[in-house]
Amino acid sequence: MADGRESAPSVVELECPGASERWPQRHHAADPGWQRQHGGKGRCPGNEARSVFAAVAGWLDDRLGLGGWARRALNKAFPDHWSFLLGEIAMYCFAVLVATGLFLTLFFRPSAAAVVYDGSYEPLRGVEVSEAYASVLDLSFDVRAGLLVRQVHHWAALVFVAAIVLHLLRVFFTGAFRRPREVNWVVGVTMLLLAMFTGYTGYSLPGDLLSGAALRIGTGVLQSIPVVGTWLLFLLLGGEFPSSQLIPRLFAFHVLLLPVAIATLLGVHMAILWHQKHTQFPGEKRTDRNVVGPPLWPAYMARTIGLLCAVVAVLVALAALFQINPVWLYGPFNPSTTTAPAQPDWYWGWMDGALRTFPNWEFRGLGRMIANPFFPGVLLPALTFLGLCAWPFLEARFTGDRAEHQLLDRPRDHPVRTGIGAGVVSFYALLTLAGVNDTISRLLDQPIFRVTGALRLAILIVPVIVGLLTWRALAAVGRASPSTEQT
Repeated sequence: MADGRESAPSVVELECPGASERWPQRHHAADPGWQRQHGGKGRCPGNEARSVFAAVAGWLDDRLGLGGWARRALNKAFPDHWSFLLGEIAMYCFAVLVATGLFLTLFFRPSAAAVVYDGSYEPLRGVEVSEAYASVLDLSFDVRAGLLVRQVHHWAALVFVAAIVLHLLRVFFTGAFRRPREVNWVVGVTMLLLAMFTGYTGYSLPGDLLSGAALRIGTGVLQSIPVVGTWLLFLLLGGEFPSSQLIPRLFAFHVLLLPVAIATLLGVHMAILWHQKHTQFPGEKRTDRNVVGPPLWPAYMARTIGLLCAVVAVLVALAALFQINPVWLYGPFNPSTTTAPAQPDWYWGWMDGALRTFPNWEFRGLGRMIANPFFPGVLLPALTFLGLCAWPFLEARFTGDRAEHQLLDRPRDHPVRTGIGAGVVSFYALLTLAGVNDTISRLLDQPIFRVTGALRLAILIVPVIVGLLTWRALAAVGRASPSTEQT
């Protein structure tokens, strides 16, 4: 071609016996090898398997009219930008979680009944442990590939939540949550919340000392809710902590209720995305009325299958090379002891930091005590997720922008939104850092109360400074580039 691009080989549409007219078979007529093999252009290959498939496809198309939909689906364009792969990474991590979770379910025993461990791990042999903890030890030391699958499952959970968070940040800073995509933004935020609780119920199941401490903190936070906290606690536990019903009920949430809810939301998310089409960054020939990118088949399908293989490879490599959650080192749960230092998985670190740094305040009103854990453990997360869900509507209200947007923003084009986002991200990053205040105290050889005080001050001041500096810097860039297109 004169412009240096290769033209696609010409195709000819052939009808095989038994196939519907709306399902033509496509072959490369320009391929001499194909012509020699099949006697020239226009003859049906006569492949028996292909004929059966064509007949079944034609039968379904005649009755359901799937041919046109299938062509439109396979030709659907997808934008070509690396940041759009974050959502796919999350989806593939969820697939790995389901696959490895099915394997682990075959060997895990969700019971808090006391048994004497007699497995392969010598240091705990003869120790009384819960049946759940014993099954995790057996899975780790006696089931072939059990430890690898356990670690793949845990790493997949960590990467799953990280990919959702990064995906939401990309959507926020590029304005992809604006009309008509407010509903999908709320679906994504809800999926993040469910993913966090699925992870919490998962690492609480083994019955080891670390997970028992996390459960004790969680039940304390739940019990701090005024009026209904105690009732919710007994509904969940079936009694006082620790209850014999706790592990079976967590197991039901972890393997059934929460995964089904996430899968449902994932399906809703993809259906809305398919219906509304992808957003895309501004560029040549890109408008609010089109999507520029490779079609689903074959170009994008080959790419996304490659990404799936890469995600699985990375998760297996992490599991094989980096130990995570060695429950045999923590020992079985004992209500009277705990591990120190101890931190939850990274996505709960900000809440742990909030619990550690919140002042020792309690309030009494209407004849009831509002306990200290309620503010950092219930009120802050509630405000966080309600604020995230409400943000698209708040921005539309205060900016007056209620138009539909198909093209994405560059973060520098909206200094206020980007400044607020940067400040909020730094706030939760500092809370996460506060979740390791005991480790910082030990490394710096400083009293923990001094480290905690410094973190409290930083949490109050640093986010404001970060937000203001980001806003001023981007506003200055905008003034220096008045021709920048606002999208």
